[in-house]
Amino acid sequence: MKFNIQSEIIYEVVSPTTFIFNIHALRTNSQQIITESLTLNPPIDVEEFSYNSGAGRFLRLESIGNTTFSIAYSATVDTNYTVFDQRQEFQTVPVAKLDGEIIPFLFPSRYCQSDKLQKLAYKEFGSIENIYSKVLAITDWIYNNVEYVSGSTNSGTSALDTLTERVGVCRDFAHLGITLCRALSIPARYLTCYAYTLQPPDFHACFEAYIGGNWIVFDATRLVPLNSLVKIANGRDAADAAVANIFGNATSTSIKVSCELADDNFTPFWYNENVLNGFSIQ
Repeated sequence: MKFNIQSEIIYEVVSPTTFIFNIHALRTNSQQIITESLTLNPPIDVEEFSYNSGAGRFLRLESIGNTTFSIAYSATVDTNYTVFDQRQEFQTVPVAKLDGEIIPFLFPSRYCQSDKLQKLAYKEFGSIENIYSKVLAITDWIYNNVEYVSGSTNSGTSALDTLTERVGVCRDFAHLGITLCRALSIPARYLTCYAYTLQPPDFHACFEAYIGGNWIVFDATRLVPLNSLVKIANGRDAADAAVANIFGNATSTSIKVSCELADDNFTPFWYNENVLNGFSIQ
């Protein structure tokens, strides 16, 4: 499936500021970038870099002060999802056999305090033997127990806050899913993406769980089909995969995001049908 993605962010910059952006589509075995362009106004030298085994394409740039600055990215991306039948028996990979690069996704992190939710996780989901069914039960529980309300949380909201307040946005739903998985010794990671049919249009977040040697995507918000996602980055939580980090004095005044079909070959798959869709950066 091909998607046309676009994003534009405008800032009022008060004093010299360094930005680190994370808005490019990721190049993976299952996600090919056909064309892409980047526009900076005013023009600024930019450096692209990556870390964490290439789990994101980061841009670093410096803006002068007392100016209006904008960054715009567009691309056509061809995605090729791996489809798994949710009824198949997934083999649990024990922690003792996990590859070293997977291990960090078991640890508590800034927004995912899995060490504090183990009692709840085992009480609610510990008796479920099939690992896929366990993660699906976590996803269902979040959907049924946390209300999705736009603008209800902020950049400091953690999974523990979301569990307490029972309200959040996609970022919070993802953090809670990651936290409950890790509390049950299931590696899980954050996913930032563009999403077709998301209303209102914006960047989207969900999570991936490591099941049977595969990173499989789950979205407790149920806002978009799982095969409508264009991956931007992975991380332990939003701190690793934020769209923008600002070091200085600047305020965002406008954010525009779009993700549209570039062809007619699209049959939506929702998480609760007989298939689930995931893709990996490996």
